[in-house]
Amino acid sequence: MKLTHLSAIALAAAVVSFAAKAETVKVAFIDPMSGPFAATTQNQRRNIDETLIYLAKRDKWPADLKFEVVPFDNKNEPQASLIQLNKAINEGYRFVLQGLSSSVSHAMIEAVNKHNERNPGKEVVLLNPTSTDTELTNEKCSFWHFRFEPNTDMKAEATTSQIVQGLPDVKKIYLINANYAMGQATSKALKELLKRKKPSIEIVGDDLVPFAQVKDYSPYVAKIKASGADLVVTSLFGPDIIGIVKAARDSSLKTKFFTYYAHNRGVAGGLGEPFIGQIYNTTLWNPNNPPDFKGGELLTAFRKKYPGDDINVPNIPNVFAMVAQAVLKAKSSDPVKVAYALEGMKIQGLADEIEMRKSDHQLQQPLYVTTYVKVDGKDKDLRFDTDGSGYGWKTIKRLDPYVASQPTSCQMKRP
Repeated sequence: MKLTHLSAIALAAAVVSFAAKAETVKVAFIDPMSGPFAATTQNQRRNIDETLIYLAKRDKWPADLKFEVVPFDNKNEPQASLIQLNKAINEGYRFVLQGLSSSVSHAMIEAVNKHNERNPGKEVVLLNPTSTDTELTNEKCSFWHFRFEPNTDMKAEATTSQIVQGLPDVKKIYLINANYAMGQATSKALKELLKRKKPSIEIVGDDLVPFAQVKDYSPYVAKIKASGADLVVTSLFGPDIIGIVKAARDSSLKTKFFTYYAHNRGVAGGLGEPFIGQIYNTTLWNPNNPPDFKGGELLTAFRKKYPGDDINVPNIPNVFAMVAQAVLKAKSSDPVKVAYALEGMKIQGLADEIEMRKSDHQLQQPLYVTTYVKVDGKDKDLRFDTDGSGYGWKTIKRLDPYVASQPTSCQMKRP
């Protein structure tokens, strides 16, 4: 089943076509199409579809630049992902989009490395829009892997900076993250940075919960209450972030939250009035950024087609904008040529200029700290709510790329 509709428009006559004959860049989208994260992935599938239409117009793609993106269900399991990867390769796909789980990304990178070494001329490039474990662009870095999401260290840097500078009254912090690669790395980075930046802050809880398995978060909320925490910091996402904020609401928890994914679908509507000003979120894009509200045009078109849904994965536009420019630069859709073209590339992303760092293939981009607000038309700088809920996010701090950027231990091996 084809996911996206192939969309492109002609460039001006002076622009030379990127290939002698029309080619299609075939992308296998390998992520959970069923199970607890199916709704998250469905949102990404819609994002991709509208993104291709939007970028073709915005960036004036030539008529022979086309993308075909097809979903493969990996059930969010490493072994199932490898089966789907082999299936996609056998069907002729040379670009893979995957990122919902860092644990899956680890397995995929290793498999792609082996495949490319054994099959010269049939190389595969892995495009990672969402998984954040820092190792993926450090010790486990690969020429064949490009990450478009800020890694855990970058997000922890932004989050802890705001806690220290913007929340001076916080004395006790409770950490709750998922018990897999990303959650473990997040907990480690937060503890190390807080100890260095403000050692007086006490970590009064550090839970690692089963990934996408907790049905009732009320016992964890009870632990948070009992701890006396001033602030909860969490990288939970999908059904997990929805579960914990709803449990917090139902128990009238007054503790502030600092999250990475509270902008995700289904979260804002489940919070409501009591949480205004009580939740902070570290993200890479906010449509409520005056004066130009970059990305708002795509969001408006998306909502018109999918009422009640949102652009929850802003790196999807960044992925396809950059890959498209790499294909045009290489004048080829050959994965090796495209990979070399991606290295060091700077382009206009959805909202900001972005750069694919050559040394480790970690995208460099600004980060935003936002706070939960009511969107009722009274504030002209709040144009967009979330999920049609009447609530959304206001930017309180922008961190330039050089601020959020982190060093890398990557020793890149190129073909």
